[in-house]
Amino acid sequence: MSNCPPAHRVAAAPTNCYQSVLNRFGSMKKLSLALLGILAVLASIVLVRTASFSSRRLQVEPVQVIAIDRDAVAKRLAEAIRFRTVSFQDHAEPSVAEFDRLHAFIALSFPRLHEQLTKQTVNGHSLLYTWNGKDVRLKPMLLMGHMDVVPVDAPTERQWTHPPFAGQIANGYIWGRGAMDDKVSVLGILEAVEYLLSAGFQPQRTIYLVFGHDEEIGGHNGAAKIAELLRSRGVELEYVLDEGMNIVDGIIPGIAAPAALIGIAEKGYLSLELSVETTGGHSSIPPVDTAIGIISRALQRLQAAPFPARLSGPTRQMLEFLGPEMAWPQRLALANLWISDLLVKKQLTASPLTNAVMRTTLAPTLFNAGVKENALPTQARAVVNLRILPGDTIAGATAHVRATIDDPRVKIAALPIRVEPSAVSDIEAASFQLIHRTIRHVIPEALVAPALLVAATDSRHYAPLTKNIYRFLPITLRSEDARRYHGINERISLQDYERCVRFYLQLIRNSQP
Repeated sequence: MSNCPPAHRVAAAPTNCYQSVLNRFGSMKKLSLALLGILAVLASIVLVRTASFSSRRLQVEPVQVIAIDRDAVAKRLAEAIRFRTVSFQDHAEPSVAEFDRLHAFIALSFPRLHEQLTKQTVNGHSLLYTWNGKDVRLKPMLLMGHMDVVPVDAPTERQWTHPPFAGQIANGYIWGRGAMDDKVSVLGILEAVEYLLSAGFQPQRTIYLVFGHDEEIGGHNGAAKIAELLRSRGVELEYVLDEGMNIVDGIIPGIAAPAALIGIAEKGYLSLELSVETTGGHSSIPPVDTAIGIISRALQRLQAAPFPARLSGPTRQMLEFLGPEMAWPQRLALANLWISDLLVKKQLTASPLTNAVMRTTLAPTLFNAGVKENALPTQARAVVNLRILPGDTIAGATAHVRATIDDPRVKIAALPIRVEPSAVSDIEAASFQLIHRTIRHVIPEALVAPALLVAATDSRHYAPLTKNIYRFLPITLRSEDARRYHGINERISLQDYERCVRFYLQLIRNSQP
């Protein structure tokens, strides 16, 4: 450490040598004090930011509670579920008879709506209703849902508590395909409009009601055609509200209250086919690499190298809304993401549910190879489905897959349905505040936050008509309910469905200046 003499010879030591040592210790002390000062400043910043991390809840005035005939509206939804308006992936042509029967049922069930609104059937099966407002200077609003449903896998039908197309009401629930996705939106909107018409309500702002027939296979022949029609008429919309996010209860760690999540963006969609061709042969003389082995290795590489996680966009905004409602440790972390970003990302990516809103995801969904147990396949094929985070692109995601596999023997081709991530709607826009306020009116106990929808909806077809597109349906989701979407025992509680009707009713009222 020093060239100073040993301590027993200190009397003879040069004075300036020991002075140098003292100076060094003095400098270290000053450095320590400086570091303590920096830490104190950082701590002050952290505490100030945490203290100022205040609630984003809107304070709203109470509104009149409107009496809804719960039994009557439930029976109409149950009957609508009985029409098998199924969209099959392998053929785009829907069941004409089932849609015709559903249309006739809607016309019979909502007579005032069909007397006072203009109805147009688009491309054979989709419906467009126009409710003209008094003030043509106001941009119209558009409420939407879809009438088609996904198929029910035949072997699972016996696992349903009630048959999927029976439309039964039992144990406080309406059961069947479409109860959650998405005849609930269609019938809920129609019920709200019919009620308002019966009360003599006339909107200032024109309202479009749009119900597509092929959302479950992309919406290209339904919602897309209606969007093209409105665009050809020069329509510019104030906002669009579609299905999407729900009220989650007991799902978000640290949040005790139910959280109503408004989708302000949705992920993109891409499926890539991976294929390999080999010479095949007898299974008793296998080569080093088989077609199945090559494809399997490609899939393993993809799953071992996920897309990077990002705490940005709608997900970051969601945490900014919900963070102030959490306990002190979580509040401190979320108020100071500038230093806790890595820790928060690590925690969120540990759960598949929250991981999906942090990154572009990739999941193998199909695998085909071989025709006989003792013959080496000449071809192997797999499909991976990607849901692309806003900020990423189809081209970038494809490049990531290609670079990760890094094997020229694996051919990569995109399947036809490709959708870039949506734009992110502005949470400061009047239309977002309107939806936020309506939720507080109808579900006062709920927290409200923007969020990212990881699935796809018909709303993306309306991007040329407005920047304000939101995705929300006030169904309560608990941890065991998420799998009911496109799954077994799809259902909605009578209370939730009544609340859906109230929500649409109040939203229409609130949307008038």
